[in-house]
Amino acid sequence: MATLVVPRFDPEEPWPTLGPQVCDLIEERSIFGPGSLQGEPAVLDADKRAAIYSFYEVYPQGHQWAGRRRYKRCGYCVRKGLAKTELLAWVAEAELHPEGPVRCDGFDANGNPVGRPVKAPYIPLLAVTVEQVEELAYGALLYMITEGPDADLFDATNERIVRLSPTGTADGKAVALANSPGARDGARTTFQGFDEPHRLILPRQLQAHTTMKANLPKRPLEDAWGLYVGTAGEPGEGSVAEGLHREAEAIDRGEIKEPRLFYFYRYAAGKYDLTKKTERLEAIKEATGPVGEWGPGQFDDIASQWDTPDSDKKYLERVWLNRWTRSDEQAFDVIRRSQLLVPGRIKPGSFVTAGFDGARFRDSTGIVITDIETGRQQLWAAWERPLDLPDDAEWEIPEDEVTASVEQLMTTMRVWRFNGDPPHWTETMGSWAGRWDCVEEWWTARKLPMAKAIRSYGEALASGAVKFAYAGEKPDGSDDPDEVLFAKHAAAAGRRDVNLWDDDGKRLFILKKLHPDRKFDIQMAAVLSWEAYLAALRANAQPPKRRKRQPVRRLR
Repeated sequence: MATLVVPRFDPEEPWPTLGPQVCDLIEERSIFGPGSLQGEPAVLDADKRAAIYSFYEVYPQGHQWAGRRRYKRCGYCVRKGLAKTELLAWVAEAELHPEGPVRCDGFDANGNPVGRPVKAPYIPLLAVTVEQVEELAYGALLYMITEGPDADLFDATNERIVRLSPTGTADGKAVALANSPGARDGARTTFQGFDEPHRLILPRQLQAHTTMKANLPKRPLEDAWGLYVGTAGEPGEGSVAEGLHREAEAIDRGEIKEPRLFYFYRYAAGKYDLTKKTERLEAIKEATGPVGEWGPGQFDDIASQWDTPDSDKKYLERVWLNRWTRSDEQAFDVIRRSQLLVPGRIKPGSFVTAGFDGARFRDSTGIVITDIETGRQQLWAAWERPLDLPDDAEWEIPEDEVTASVEQLMTTMRVWRFNGDPPHWTETMGSWAGRWDCVEEWWTARKLPMAKAIRSYGEALASGAVKFAYAGEKPDGSDDPDEVLFAKHAAAAGRRDVNLWDDDGKRLFILKKLHPDRKFDIQMAAVLSWEAYLAALRANAQPPKRRKRQPVRRLR
């Protein structure tokens, strides 16, 4: 059974933990949320119990931070249907409970931490939509509290759950947050929960998450922290979950020496032939772990979903085997792309092609270059609409900045061809063509040429002909902002099938947005740059010879 658990547990030197006390509170004072087991006493399986033990580890006696939480953030990533939402709701209930032993109040004679409740807890639970808030963690927590044995300790509504003091006054609360909370939300946070963080992918959601994470140190006496529960997401989307997963992998590689993140990830790691039901059953079993089936035939029901003719097999693999796999709607294989990173930027003076695409008054615009000698691509320049601008605010990419960037490209590199999509930039590109002979109009609205160019780019990814240059020390390029932005646009490019077929009878497609707020202009520029690169190869293009400086003769 494959797991990624970081930091790794050391049985020789276990950390002190409040976990046993928290688990006892959950199983003695809480119930299951809505579903087949609703209303029944809470029961923690082996994975959840072990995770809670790690969530609540504290620094030992004698340490300068004795009794303080070891982790400020914790992640729990398992397949669909394993009561992840219940876990988040149970932990939130313990954090809100007036008797919750969730913070260290000293140590007993044996050196074990003694728990105490949080003072004036404030617990925001974030989901993507209002519907999710009601159906996921907050909805489960509301049911557990109103139908549980301690309902008299709280005043609960659909908007907030208030903890009552012995005199009946408000003494803390949990609230539901949806989509894009403002900067004030979470300002007094003692615990915060993120349900399905793989869905948090839009710029404003990411900005909200950054704000909420920054609020954690504001109440140091209550040692605030956050919990993320969900399944694997789609690689390259740049979701909150993907950032968490990458950080966990960096911890596992030893790149982060004193991590403040605990992460538990169970998945099917074996090499299974998913076209065979028997192997799908084994994969589901591995991804499930020791909890096993919730009912007779559950694994068979799950495995049978692959046999439906119109099933999205990548989606099924992602949610039931908990694997980070690309969606069938994504135009390009972002996992393959991540395997083609090459350290080091394209050197000045290189013989290159370039692609230019984007909108002038909305979204973004980018320039991507390709080294003709090596097939390496990199982002040369990009302009994106600022996140904090209102939707109805006027905005325009400065033409002089774009022209200055193109001018710098022409003087820094030896450009054989510069393919640009003219809409929104017709006059500007005309002026460039007047200055540089390599500038050519390449209209992306032409379906057949565009579809063929996209097919060629996909083939280059599959074969490894294209590489991606980056600056930085991390092998995944995550410390190079240009590569991060380039990869983000690559993942945002969706596919829209057209009624055109290639010579092998395969249907062609063009690019589309996967979401109105996700941009792929830089990826389109990469396709245009690659198309110019292929033209250079066909033409056996050679870099222009540099003129030798003639010696100056002195007149005598």
